[in-house]
Amino acid sequence: MTAYSVLDLCPILRGGDPTQSFRHSLDLARHAEQWGYTRYWVAEHHNMPGVASSATAVVIAHIAAGTQRIRVGSGGIMLPNHAPLVVAEQFGTLASLHPGRIDLGLGRAPGTDMETARALRRDLQSSAMEFPQDVQELMAYLDDPDPEQRVKAIPGVGTKVPVWLLGSSLFSAQLAARLGLPFAFASHFAPEALHDALAIYRDRFEPSCYLDKPYAAAGIGVYGADDNREAQRLFTSVQQQFTNLRRGRAGPLPPPLENMDEFWSPLERAGVEQALRCSMVGDKTTVTEGLREFLDKTQVDEVIITSGIFDHDARLRSYKMASEILSELP
Repeated sequence: MTAYSVLDLCPILRGGDPTQSFRHSLDLARHAEQWGYTRYWVAEHHNMPGVASSATAVVIAHIAAGTQRIRVGSGGIMLPNHAPLVVAEQFGTLASLHPGRIDLGLGRAPGTDMETARALRRDLQSSAMEFPQDVQELMAYLDDPDPEQRVKAIPGVGTKVPVWLLGSSLFSAQLAARLGLPFAFASHFAPEALHDALAIYRDRFEPSCYLDKPYAAAGIGVYGADDNREAQRLFTSVQQQFTNLRRGRAGPLPPPLENMDEFWSPLERAGVEQALRCSMVGDKTTVTEGLREFLDKTQVDEVIITSGIFDHDARLRSYKMASEILSELP
């Protein structure tokens, strides 16, 4: 059976606030734990009016403290925004508070616009080109200490928090293969290079002390409802949000619309549909067919599900449907 997990951006709803978002996220995490989800990841984004998970390690602490068994982690921490030592200390602290339950997924994108990236870093000298060295430095801080090591992550040293590499291109696939790490592809919003990235990762994988064979995950959207029409209506919230982002008008997650054609242009529709084409939208039969086809084509070890549904109860029902389907698929 393919493992299944949650990717949560802690969406801020139109008319809502971050307090509501965190309450909803914890409720979803508790349900996901009951429904057999393997892990619950939150993602680092900044200066995004619709995303509440900018202080990612803090949100992870909140989710982990409110659950009992499910793994909790980052999908991901945008490493160029941070000193590796600081990340090691943060996740070493989390691992010390919640032993055996913390994941550290790393990305090399800024997770924001360049002006905000500059505000985060003060300068942009920590570029994506330094990402491989930063990953290895971070992993060294989490590993057993070297006798000659003068700088240690405390907490962090010896915790060996599992590190994942995340990406939407071929770069991180190659690096994950070379370092022998698990790899997750962001096909839930950037599906173009999915199959090439998976092929490169598997073909070039070098066994390591972390993994003896490749372990690949892929992001998908699931928008399930009792009937196809209602599912398509729920899906319009994230379609609007992606359209607004492309217009340079990022905002909170809006309520669904009855008719998207009155909202977007044909060109905008084509772009958003391409970005979100790894989304399963419909009733249980439709979602089952979509998931089965995706798994057959990718052969991933794990799917990481995101669902930008405005109504919290409808979002819970969609995640429950996905868990029921995936628990029954071979």
